Amino acid sequence: MNKNLIISVIALAAIIIALTGLLLWPQNTNNNPPQDTADVRNISVKAGDTVQPPLTITGEARGSWFFEASFPIKVIDQDGNVLANSYVQAQSEWMTADYVPFQGEITFIAKKDGPGFLVFAKDNPSGLPENDKEIRVPIMLKITETAKVKVYFSKGDVCENVVALEREIPKTQAIASAALRELLKGPTGAEGIGGFSTNINYGVTVKSVNIVNGVATADFDETLGAQVAGACRVTAIRAQIEKTLKQFPTVKSVVISINGKTEDILQP
Repeated sequence: MNKNLIISVIALAAIIIALTGLLLWPQNTNNNPPQDTADVRNISVKAGDTVQPPLTITGEARGSWFFEASFPIKVIDQDGNVLANSYVQAQSEWMTADYVPFQGEITFIAKKDGPGFLVFAKDNPSGLPENDKEIRVPIMLKITETAKVKVYFSKGDVCENVVALEREIPKTQAIASAALRELLKGPTGAEGIGGFSTNINYGVTVKSVNIVNGVATADFDETLGAQVAGACRVTAIRAQIEKTLKQFPTVKSVVISINGKTEDILQP
């Protein structure tokens, strides 16, 4: 047999064997890395989803991503502008190397349609760049219809002296609840420099707002009353909540409750 022919047959056989090996080798048909190697997984918002505020987010993340049971998230547009910052909260013990379920909500205002990103950032209390880590989920944004509400903050030494500041929020039928959520965020940095402050604890959650026959019943979690003391502070807290709700014509009076309880709360 011709020497060149023998070489050609051997080369062809080698190629066939190599191709067969590739076809039989186990494949990861998902272009993403296996879930057990990802830091964040089972995210409720999928790549390419069209999202609108308020956006509720669930998923699981490694315990190392949390600090004090939470880590930050944000929404950015295609130009890198930050539309909103928020955080997700661990739903179980977070001091573990395993996955921890989380849940959070973020409210943003998109000025134009187009692509953007939902960004998950590993909490980094050290501030060291080498500990920074983030995961970006590509999303589609739609122009957000908005409404304006007032929120009331303290200014000066008079307990009940609360002053209105304006906020632009996504338009919603539950506008009273939305206004309270804006109130609970507290003053902006610039407003704080300008002398505005809040007497409401950080991290308070609005559980529900019901308006019946002109009476708004606003229910909060236990954080509202945690370590609250002094007649002046209690008066200011009540004034902030009541005036924020009374801006709406359907609200004539306000009842404040904590986990459904109205008695013996917010006592001096």
